[in-house]
Amino acid sequence: MYKILRKKVLNPTVTQMEIYAPLVANKAKAGQFIILRVDEEGERIPLTVAGTNKEDGSVKIIFQVVGATTEKLNHKNEGEYIQDFVGPLGVATHIDGLKKVCVVGGGVGCAIAMPVAQALHKAGAEVTSIIGFRNKDLLILEDEFKECSNKVVVMTDDGSYGRNGNVTVPLKEMLEAGEKFDMVITIGPLIMMKFVVLTVKPFDIPVTASMNPIMIDGTGMCGCCRLTLNRDGKKITKFACVDGPDFNGYEIDFDEAMSRGRMYVDFERKAHEETCNLFKMGGQK
Repeated sequence: MYKILRKKVLNPTVTQMEIYAPLVANKAKAGQFIILRVDEEGERIPLTVAGTNKEDGSVKIIFQVVGATTEKLNHKNEGEYIQDFVGPLGVATHIDGLKKVCVVGGGVGCAIAMPVAQALHKAGAEVTSIIGFRNKDLLILEDEFKECSNKVVVMTDDGSYGRNGNVTVPLKEMLEAGEKFDMVITIGPLIMMKFVVLTVKPFDIPVTASMNPIMIDGTGMCGCCRLTLNRDGKKITKFACVDGPDFNGYEIDFDEAMSRGRMYVDFERKAHEETCNLFKMGGQK
């Protein structure tokens, strides 16, 4: 069992927790993830490591309440426990040798982008961060990005905070003005990452995209997290849990990934509604 040391609401749908898991805290690096179960009968869900504290043995996770499991997790409070917390899993984000990097995060994907920006900053890289949200009420982690970035641009779809528009607008402006990055790292909704890649492509700058497909076991055995990459004219299959989650953005078949990601939307929506109703009736805690 793993104790919830701290809990913080970041916005109406996003929560941050710090879990006591010293073995994970001691080894986890930016870009890696954990798989947890809320209770003995719960499903396994992957969540990115949003930070670690080796001194108190805690691992920070940030999640959006979108399904049944995240709803159950969100009802847990400080001092309570979750069943399983396994990790670190996946391959850490490549940091070495990068001197000037643009980190592009969207929505709750900023929770994944933040530790990457922090690791780059710690390694001495010049970091430009572009973070985007639907509106001001959904903004998260702005101060944390400011602490680890040389420049931060905040975008909102409705213009209620920062600049009006999506994250590709300032990115394109920078590139057209002659900015040269060693790497662009994008983390967020699949459609956003697809268009970040398309925006960068004419400028011949490497792009890394962090993929978070459907995942079960986290060891590559179930095959649920498979991705199709187009490499040198050939289609190859990789698994996000062991080969990723970071991949060359130019190789990813985003359309296939988006199609697979929609397979269980209706099922998950129904499960979420049933879980919400259970809590309203004073059921499972």
